[in-house]
Amino acid sequence: MPVNSTMPKAEASTLPAPVGGGAPGRKSIEPTAGVRPQQAVESYPADRAFHAALARLSGGISPVALLLAYTDWLSHLATSPQRQLEISQEVVRDGKRLFEAAQHFFSPQHGPWSLIRPSAWDRRFARPEWEIPPFNLLAQSFLQAEQWWHNATTGTRGVAKQNEAIVEFSVRQMLDVLAPSNFAATNPEVLQKAFQSGGENFVRGWQNWCSDWVRLLSGHPQPAGGDFVVGETVATSPGKVVFSNELIELIQYYPTTDKVHPQPILIVPAWIMKYYILDLSPQNSLVKYLTGQGFTVFMISWRNPGAKDRDVAFDDYRTLGVEAALATIEDIIPDRQVHALGYCLGGTLLSIAAAAMARDGDNRLKSITLLAAQVDFTEAGELTLFINESQVAFLEDVMWQRGVLDTTQMAGAFQLLRSNDLIWSRLTRDYLMGERSPPSDLMAWNADATRLPYRMHSEYLRKLFLNNDLAAGRYLVEGRPISLSDIHTPMFVVGTVLDHVAPWKSAYKIHFLVDADVTFLLTSGGHNAGIVAPPGEEGHSYRLRTKAADATYIGPDEWLNSVQPIEGSWWPEWTKWLAARSGEPSAPPQIGIKLADGQALPDAPGDYVRQ
Repeated sequence: MPVNSTMPKAEASTLPAPVGGGAPGRKSIEPTAGVRPQQAVESYPADRAFHAALARLSGGISPVALLLAYTDWLSHLATSPQRQLEISQEVVRDGKRLFEAAQHFFSPQHGPWSLIRPSAWDRRFARPEWEIPPFNLLAQSFLQAEQWWHNATTGTRGVAKQNEAIVEFSVRQMLDVLAPSNFAATNPEVLQKAFQSGGENFVRGWQNWCSDWVRLLSGHPQPAGGDFVVGETVATSPGKVVFSNELIELIQYYPTTDKVHPQPILIVPAWIMKYYILDLSPQNSLVKYLTGQGFTVFMISWRNPGAKDRDVAFDDYRTLGVEAALATIEDIIPDRQVHALGYCLGGTLLSIAAAAMARDGDNRLKSITLLAAQVDFTEAGELTLFINESQVAFLEDVMWQRGVLDTTQMAGAFQLLRSNDLIWSRLTRDYLMGERSPPSDLMAWNADATRLPYRMHSEYLRKLFLNNDLAAGRYLVEGRPISLSDIHTPMFVVGTVLDHVAPWKSAYKIHFLVDADVTFLLTSGGHNAGIVAPPGEEGHSYRLRTKAADATYIGPDEWLNSVQPIEGSWWPEWTKWLAARSGEPSAPPQIGIKLADGQALPDAPGDYVRQ
């Protein structure tokens, strides 16, 4: 296969004109062969346009889905007099306890947090200033109100589980706005800062607010990444773009050891993020660590789609992504099996590709590693709260008008899952404390958002989230169903304790879905910080246990109680697992395949990551 520095034409494809805003000569992606593209004229265009306009006011959340959830809850609560009496008595009891605590705050039996304590991950009231009597009582009163509303919105007989979760989540979001930490007069940290600075923090906060507002009006709401520039300070591991097509650039990284293991590693990142989360700064780059451990590393860099890519299908990411990358690696390093790694949605895609390969007798994969990835979506955390027919149809109408799900909607959805940390604490720090967090590589990467094509995202939501076709054996690849149970390749699966996107118990379900040896590792941290955990960085720990393919299944809670935590990064544990399944190190392979015209291969990180 010839390797081009520009994009080669897909086989037997006729592609439309270049995408607006893209680099010259780049073309939109041809829909998957054998699948009819979306009709040019959609049904009910006026309704769809109305829903798209409504989404601008509702933040992309379907008002009908919310209405149905609240109707379900309120209707059942209205016909449950004993439940009403119970939650009414809670109000009286909590008020009485708060009054007594205020009277005896300095007694040994009471004092700070005598009624209710913030949860371990609630950092709003963590500082000692919140233990001063008026502020501590105010914080406890708020936490009591939060607890009461949680109890009131849950536990009513007859309410559908998903509707109950929607009501509880939306009420929690509204209460978060009213937290005493969000207001200057009720936040002792802000008052102390104002006293020490003579009110200068409010002046700086006003300047920060004006700066952010100007950026928002200019169409660039996210602050710049500071000194973190792709190809200069982040995504700096040296390598070459050895293949490119309409959807991916494949990067092969230079070896950093004299000898390398014969089996290369292919990394399949999610296309809802830029790939360099795994190649951030040199001190926390997984790519740099792997090459330093004697592995040949290939990385897929996805193109950021535009409106004209609206008909790109989910399966295009398999054929033009995973399949194309494996074919290129086979040309560069013939007759070698591949260690494949998939992160987040890339792990879901890799699982689909692996199941299809197993079905068809393709044994090119030596091992499969999944990082914070899901293949069963029945318990996929709060991200699935609004994944019902009403919400999916509403999102489809939003994407139908634009052709993509844009970056602001993607970022907003993830921020809501951790609104205390990602929204309100930042606003308090920026506008009340008058401080700006110093830029970091992870913050710069997080601000470098991507878009999702209309058709792909619709198929993803319906087939995986809504219908759970993959876990149920209904998912079709090339017109035939695939089954995860066909996978017999050894697997290394990583979950993170604080993952709000792919909860670890959801990732753990891989144990009863595949027929393979599964080494499951649970690491500290969240969806990103738990994965980017380089050796030498403090605060990391993990638990590890292997289940043989024919071993008896144990549940996640039993697993957690049976495995002791180990301090440190999980990266060395994984590379040791890979090395045990790799051959003896030998001379490094060639970098790509030389072009026929003698033209040099493009340098990493390539062009797609800059879009």
